Amino acid sequence: MDQSNGYEYHAETFIRCRSKGTNGVGAASVRRWGKVLPPKATVLDLGCGTGDPVSRALQDEGLALYGIDASPSMIQLFRQNFPNAPAACEAAEDSSFFNRQFDAIIAWGLLFLLPEKKQEIVIRKMANALYTEGKLLFTAPSQKMKWEDAITALESISLGAQRYKELLEASGLLLIGEFEDEGGNHYYHSVRPALAQA
Repeated sequence: MDQSNGYEYHAETFIRCRSKGTNGVGAASVRRWGKVLPPKATVLDLGCGTGDPVSRALQDEGLALYGIDASPSMIQLFRQNFPNAPAACEAAEDSSFFNRQFDAIIAWGLLFLLPEKKQEIVIRKMANALYTEGKLLFTAPSQKMKWEDAITALESISLGAQRYKELLEASGLLLIGEFEDEGGNHYYHSVRPALAQA
């Protein structure tokens, strides 16, 4: 079974379409988010691909990167692009998350590639992998919907803003903001408050 949800087979197409260095869609929004994190914060890019442009934007802010992606081709390029960043070729729902916690986790363009149950698992795992006051940022449409992925032609599923809020709260996270970028990508920004670990 393809753990990368079709992205290993279509890696060349994805790399050609998505890897735009510091100028790719969403980079400016990710950079703004990175600026609110503590200096040298540890950040896990879950579903990192090659690291361009999301990891690149975070590295530019002086943050300590970690990358996980299920596509061997893409994680190989991530390692080339970010030789000092720990990287693992693992599916998000099965990953050990390096057996550690992080100051922040970002999952850009990942969750909606997964079936609903796996999305729930990944949200819970991300919440558990955050330190107190740790931040989570992920993208998914605000509407509940299904569509065909533009690159893999496989089904993508958004659970909708209300369901994502419920899942975040059930995982001990507090949704503190939603916004959209220049490409129409919808972001959910949440935090693990101190009370979540009491």
